[in-house]
Amino acid sequence: MSTTWSVDEHLEDILQSVHPLDPIELPLPDAQGCVLVEDVMVPVALPPFDNSSMDGYAVRVADVTGATEEFPAVLTVIGDVAAGSGGLPTVGPGQAARIMTGAPLPPGAEAVVPVEWTDGGTGGAPATGMRAASAAPEGAGGEVRVHRPAEARAHVRARGSDVQAGDLALEAGTVLGPPQIGLLAAIGRGTVRVRPRPRVVVISTGSELVQPGEELGPGQIYDSNSFALAAAARDAGAIAYRVGAVTDDAESLRATIEDQLIRADLLVTTGGVSVGAYDVVKEALSSVGDQDEPGGGVDFRKLAMQPGKPQGFGSIGPEHTPLLALPGNPVSSYVSFELFVRPAIRALMGLTDVPDSQRPRARAALAADKPLSSPSGKRQFLRGTYDAEAGTVTPVGGAGSHLIAALAHADALLVVPEDTTTVEPGSELEVILIG
Repeated sequence: MSTTWSVDEHLEDILQSVHPLDPIELPLPDAQGCVLVEDVMVPVALPPFDNSSMDGYAVRVADVTGATEEFPAVLTVIGDVAAGSGGLPTVGPGQAARIMTGAPLPPGAEAVVPVEWTDGGTGGAPATGMRAASAAPEGAGGEVRVHRPAEARAHVRARGSDVQAGDLALEAGTVLGPPQIGLLAAIGRGTVRVRPRPRVVVISTGSELVQPGEELGPGQIYDSNSFALAAAARDAGAIAYRVGAVTDDAESLRATIEDQLIRADLLVTTGGVSVGAYDVVKEALSSVGDQDEPGGGVDFRKLAMQPGKPQGFGSIGPEHTPLLALPGNPVSSYVSFELFVRPAIRALMGLTDVPDSQRPRARAALAADKPLSSPSGKRQFLRGTYDAEAGTVTPVGGAGSHLIAALAHADALLVVPEDTTTVEPGSELEVILIG
């Protein structure tokens, strides 16, 4: 391996070293965002019984055949059927049962006529909506006049029309979002076996960093990296813990990292990975963790990319917790997160072998007034806005790795290959969609 790593080599090294978290059984509310590790089958049909899709009256088709406003079908109301009803009345010839949405279709009934097709069961003028459905007293009786005919199974949700018992509800590898959680609940699953969301600890370093809301002193700047990277980790599916900026002191950083290991599946540091006199991340990590064990310790390397040349990766602590050390410039750290940390998080979730493990990519024509220049031998990542309809991408801001304002207005990264030094307007580029 050369002293300078390519982007692809660095990512491959990370993904070969980061393994999915062990599965656990979680209650449904805690399983959101997690990845299923086994197929889930449907134990009972949905819906589990024929039920009404309307408020109205359960009837026999023959009794309402030919019904009109002028000559309504007059039926005897034998009772109520509400959602959750147990003992159901049997609808015989010339009879109807008042029924609510979701209530089981009673024996003998073949269809449901909406309440709007009736006089509401009051014997007066036609009524509408829930007012009509509730016009008759509990244990409805009397008569109802039906003004329109109904076909068999009209306004009836058939048993198993959603899913049948024995169907595959969700397959292994599914990320559980709100609809999936709803389906699991609907088929009676209170818990599910998943890979948990990774716990990612983000630590920013630098004596010049001040927390937002505090007053800046001479030579100080606000800590933005820890906020941006913690938000990015949550966006990637992780549980993120943000640690306030640690000063440029190796012993303090070492102690902080050791304290955070207990709650980390992945550690991310930002800053202190270059070759300056105060790059304390290298110094601190040189004596933290498992350098004496095979594959242990953190390797600091130079990558053929811009921004984000200095990077560190390895494992530390008794559990061999993976650690990614990112550069400190805001754009460099965020681009590095998208390229390396996000795939690592998805790998911990067990999503390495699916398209969702990395950001979507597209090809787009460069929309610019002048050519773009790029350093030879480095893969450059520029911020831009992507127009899917036009198939174009427009650069935003300059190439400086400190220009965070431009990053906030970008939804894509333009990828300029290592062997390309000039990109003419209209030329096609690969773009990584981050918006």
